[in-house]
Amino acid sequence: MILSTYKIANSQQELIGFLDKDLIVNLNSAFGNISLIELIQIPKWKEVVKKEFKKGKLKTQQLNEVTILSPIPKPNSFRDAYAFRQHVETSRRNRGAKMIKEFDQFPVFYFSNHNSIHGPSEDVCCMPSHFNKLDYELEIAILIGLKGSNILAKDAEKYIAGFMILNDLSSRDIQMQEMKLNLGPAKGKDFASVLGPYLVTPDEISSYLIPNTENKGNRYNLKMSCYVNGELFSEGNSKDMNWTFGQIIERASYGVTLYPGDIIGSGTVGTGCLLEINGSQKLANPNYKEKWLKEGDVIEMEVDGLGKISNKIIAHNSNYSII
Repeated sequence: MILSTYKIANSQQELIGFLDKDLIVNLNSAFGNISLIELIQIPKWKEVVKKEFKKGKLKTQQLNEVTILSPIPKPNSFRDAYAFRQHVETSRRNRGAKMIKEFDQFPVFYFSNHNSIHGPSEDVCCMPSHFNKLDYELEIAILIGLKGSNILAKDAEKYIAGFMILNDLSSRDIQMQEMKLNLGPAKGKDFASVLGPYLVTPDEISSYLIPNTENKGNRYNLKMSCYVNGELFSEGNSKDMNWTFGQIIERASYGVTLYPGDIIGSGTVGTGCLLEINGSQKLANPNYKEKWLKEGDVIEMEVDGLGKISNKIIAHNSNYSII
């Protein structure tokens, strides 16, 4: 099932629905004023939705007549992991640092700002200091659909309600300054993350599934791409995750409870950000001129089975800077 949070013209009300070809089927008409987080907590919710749909009484609208919002505009929490070895190793190599052995011992993550989520076509407003090495990060994310703690990787798939594209925007100058204190990231990454365009349930991408054969969790063969102003900048594949979402869930849930509505990101796919691309280019050519995002740039990300997001960078009218 492909689920959406959306609004109609001349209304600020957030509605939920699912896609049926070129239509969006409104679920609030059957379930009242609820969010997708609340929907997925209804026992056997997919069966209930299908039963309501068969009655033929749910309202529909043309997909091109609504504004698609982030499917989860207000997550309970937002963890972002470090799952792709290529990204970590290349980024460290580019700045003259050795690969850390701990990467291969356990998956790591940080908490980002769950109150700075942007929709799949929403402009992203940046402060002056953000434009010092402003970067995109090409990722995918999952939504936790069941409450649980101490979840083993082999049992984790049932806790995943669905998948989304994630653009974890980063201000590298701020990030590098604060990380010298061995705490964070914080202000370098807390201002904007894009989630969307839809919440895609695992059965919808089953044709891309790489089955779990070692009790480590599933992988998916999803091609991932990022374009800036129509130019292809990054390509990768989710199958290259060195840590599966199942393994990340196992680590994240140790001694704590995960709740429906929690978001977990994969971390950046290899070559999936300007930091990595610029570093590699400068190693090959010391005269290479670094590329960073600027006002007016449009970042498009596309992932097999999950859809496409497109966001324009705009500048805040303040001249206040922290650098």
